[in-house]
Amino acid sequence: MNPLFERPLAIVDLETTGADPHRDRITEVAIVRVEGGEVVDRWSSLVDPEMPIPYRIQEFTGITNEMVAGAPNFRALADEIAQRLAGAVFVAHNARFDYNFLRAAFAARQIAFDPPVLCTVKLSRALYPEHARHGLDAIIERHGYAVENRHRAMTDADLVWRLMQDAAASFDHDRLLLALRRAGSEGAAVPKLPEGDLEALPEAPGVYLLFGAGGQLLQCGRSNHLRSKVLGLFTGRGDAKSVKLGNQVRRVETEFTAGDLDSQLRELALLRRHVPEKYPTRSLGWSFIPNRRRPPVLEEIELHGSDPLAWREVFGSFRGQREADNTLRELALLHRLCPQRLGLENGRGACQAYGLKRCDGVCVDAERPEIHDARLLRALASLAPRAWPWPGPVAIAELHEESGRAATHVFDQWCHLGSARDEAALATLLSEPPPRRFDLDIARLLQRWLMHPGHASAVRALPQRVV
Repeated sequence: MNPLFERPLAIVDLETTGADPHRDRITEVAIVRVEGGEVVDRWSSLVDPEMPIPYRIQEFTGITNEMVAGAPNFRALADEIAQRLAGAVFVAHNARFDYNFLRAAFAARQIAFDPPVLCTVKLSRALYPEHARHGLDAIIERHGYAVENRHRAMTDADLVWRLMQDAAASFDHDRLLLALRRAGSEGAAVPKLPEGDLEALPEAPGVYLLFGAGGQLLQCGRSNHLRSKVLGLFTGRGDAKSVKLGNQVRRVETEFTAGDLDSQLRELALLRRHVPEKYPTRSLGWSFIPNRRRPPVLEEIELHGSDPLAWREVFGSFRGQREADNTLRELALLHRLCPQRLGLENGRGACQAYGLKRCDGVCVDAERPEIHDARLLRALASLAPRAWPWPGPVAIAELHEESGRAATHVFDQWCHLGSARDEAALATLLSEPPPRRFDLDIARLLQRWLMHPGHASAVRALPQRVV
């Protein structure tokens, strides 16, 4: 007997109003019963969720409020569903989702539900490790399946059955047995799915927030393929660290964006909101004080929130004191500069670097201050602020065609003046632009984004008088 079919199988697919098994409800259930490698029963039913189906879910599954209005509720179907699942291995694609929904629904009826589980996402990964994607859409494409009514329960259950048949015909006994060990688990070992509408996520750019049991933020991130990224955390994909993280998550929040730049800007805003202590806004630079005899000859200048066009002879832009001082120490070492004159050391007389023969002695009058300072200015020249490449403000438009999400970002002198989601909002932004306020993280973010091949061509210069 093929190891895939040694035990009876109940291949299950559910459609639901969302992805939280304790808040959302089942709208359709399909069960394909397999015994001895043969289908012995196929059954499906729409289910009245007794709550409205969100519009985005209706679009995703094709199941509308009108379609379920006359269907039985889960209470009426619970006993029949339990009988059809009895004595079989519970099989589903991303089994964690379907299993948790049925467990919650049965618990409300005080029906025990703890079967052994086989997840065919994990099975596919074990058998086809050369492929990066193992969702049903990827499997359809990989195997060339012809499919109608995708995201309906029986269609998806049949797809899982076809995948198992192909696997049984393509691999030997030992390979299948090893894959089963990796893909199966006992019911009690299936972790709980976090709250959030995960199944309705599209493959679109966006940001995500992962929260733990105590409501604490575990991770904030972004992806150009939000669905794959987020669901990957809860289907056993990835390294041990990712799997551990997925098991800690209890709630997920997501936001769609228009593209990569939009995602980066939104991610930064969310991180500053949730963990401000890790993402301070302070940034500073240096200004040289000419003709000064006594140290220090450098003055710290607070840059955050200022207008770069108002800067005069500013060198460097640093997130904080430590980053600024470390950079200054490197310059001192490379150019034999005096730490005392730079303000890195207090006191009078010989600096520590002079004793190590790393300072030419301006601190002990062995070098004239103007010679030392000329060398300092040459060293600081490498830290001059990066010139703005355009004569005035620019607009960067992004559009994700499948979701229709659009954004136009307006920048000037590395400052983000704002983002508009439509033409009316853009017209308002350009007619009443805010003042330039420097933000080091945004400046670095934009500079990195522009280094990517092709991104600079998306920049549209605006008339200088606009902003």
